Amino acid sequence: MTPVLTRRALGRATLARQFLLARTDRTVPEVVTHLVGLQAQTPHTWYTGLWSRIAGFTPDQAADLLVDRELVRIAVMRSTIHLVTAEDARKLRPVVQPVLERDLFRNFTHGRDMRGLDVDAVVDAGRALLAEKPRTNKELGALLHEQWPDRTPAALAYAIRCLVPLVQVPPRGVWGRSGAIAHTSVETWLGASVVDKPSVDDLVLRYLAAFGPATVKDVQTWSGLTRLREVVERLPLLRLRDEDGQELFDLPDAPRPDEDVPAPARFLYDFDNLLLSHADRRRVVTDDVRAQEYDRHGPVPQFFLVDGVTAGDWKLHRTKELATLELRPFHRPFHHLSTVDELEREGERLLAFLAPDVPKHEVRTTSPAVSRP
Repeated sequence: MTPVLTRRALGRATLARQFLLARTDRTVPEVVTHLVGLQAQTPHTWYTGLWSRIAGFTPDQAADLLVDRELVRIAVMRSTIHLVTAEDARKLRPVVQPVLERDLFRNFTHGRDMRGLDVDAVVDAGRALLAEKPRTNKELGALLHEQWPDRTPAALAYAIRCLVPLVQVPPRGVWGRSGAIAHTSVETWLGASVVDKPSVDDLVLRYLAAFGPATVKDVQTWSGLTRLREVVERLPLLRLRDEDGQELFDLPDAPRPDEDVPAPARFLYDFDNLLLSHADRRRVVTDDVRAQEYDRHGPVPQFFLVDGVTAGDWKLHRTKELATLELRPFHRPFHHLSTVDELEREGERLLAFLAPDVPKHEVRTTSPAVSRP
């Protein structure tokens, strides 16, 4: 009989693999590799994702690796910018290249500019321009527009983004620094091209190691790839079911803790992959999140976890003299006063990480976002 995992057990399994049940002593490259990257289209919020997962993490441990080209920020899964190792930039990008091509040619804004365009010639021209020096999309688009004046500069730049593996270069993304959103190619930045024989099988196995157990739809949601059932079916995977009867796949030796294993309070960043990498997010994301009706065009909320699930959102407010971590729980009270204490202690540690230069810190809990009936 196929084993059944409750939603709570699924959550514990994924939290364990995400280093959110217990922080890990692994190095930053080891963690980034295990997680198959961190979504990182914002310059700095992903540092909180590493802080929540790595014991003793400090920003320079990742920032120095960005500057030294051992970590890079590149469009991969779901055609979004991820922080990955240099090795994974070369391995992952060709696997998910169909996702970026689909994005380009079906894009409502830019797709029409691709019709009848000599795309290969545009790619060659773009590579040559980026080999000269890193350029912003505006700069790149304007230069390409000189050669293809009948196409919009933005579409030409977007074609290069989707068809050429581009690295977003420092100082953008370096903690405490800023800079223009400028890119160059993987070949130019790393001195090596992407791999010739990408492995979809390896991608699926790595996904399960970091996010499983999971359905085929979960893998597809995370990667952006389609028609992965055949890939999943041919792999030597354990088959399970969730409490709704959906078929789950997993690595036989991956951790699946008991559903009653304690899950400590944890703070997630706005684009934390824990929240974005399953078709069915209920193992971690509660219905309370949807009840907030967050503005689709506003800032992306940052959530905290209590007992392994989303329990509220948080914001950082800072002046020269005071840094305040504002906690807004979805309900009050939490299960126990000890939960409040644990969350506030973790919040104090987060403030020390995010605002070490501010003299005074304060963790403040506001009124519940949702009232219990």
